[in-house]
Amino acid sequence: MPALRSLLVLATWLVSAGATPPAETTPPASARPAEERPEVPPPPFSDGIFPCSGCHEGQPPNRTRRPLTDMHDDIVLRHDEEHRWCLDCHDALDRDWLHLASGERVPFEESYRLCGQCHGEKLRDWRAGVHGRRVGQWNGHKRYLLCAHCHNPHEPRFKALAPKPAPRPPTALRAQP
Repeated sequence: MPALRSLLVLATWLVSAGATPPAETTPPASARPAEERPEVPPPPFSDGIFPCSGCHEGQPPNRTRRPLTDMHDDIVLRHDEEHRWCLDCHDALDRDWLHLASGERVPFEESYRLCGQCHGEKLRDWRAGVHGRRVGQWNGHKRYLLCAHCHNPHEPRFKALAPKPAPRPPTALRAQP
């Protein structure tokens, strides 16, 4: 009991002295246990586009926000485009990686961590198997699809679908005049 009282006094003193607990940081993927890293299939890259270093290696990064005209001109950014640009997610120095807001580099196979920075509720639901596709055992091994398997990361909203006509009842059930 005296040890618990001492701990409480020390904690009260630290809080009143303005001490703040150390900020939580996400350890790099290699340091995290495998059970925290969901199994996912490879990202759905377009043919011939990965590794990005095949074209970008040795190119100095151009951080100027601009329409892309030489390459990737088919990409239309409709994902918070007023505040976001390519290098907000893609690593400027090594294009074979993405990066979090903290600067920590993440592989494309862990892109869900990048998406989850802004879409935390969706990430939680994805891990629980409520959002997106998860297969496996309810209490054991699970496999997931990445966000990019269903959403285009540059234009994530699904395009509107044209409504289909109402179903028609079978001929035998239609009212006879």
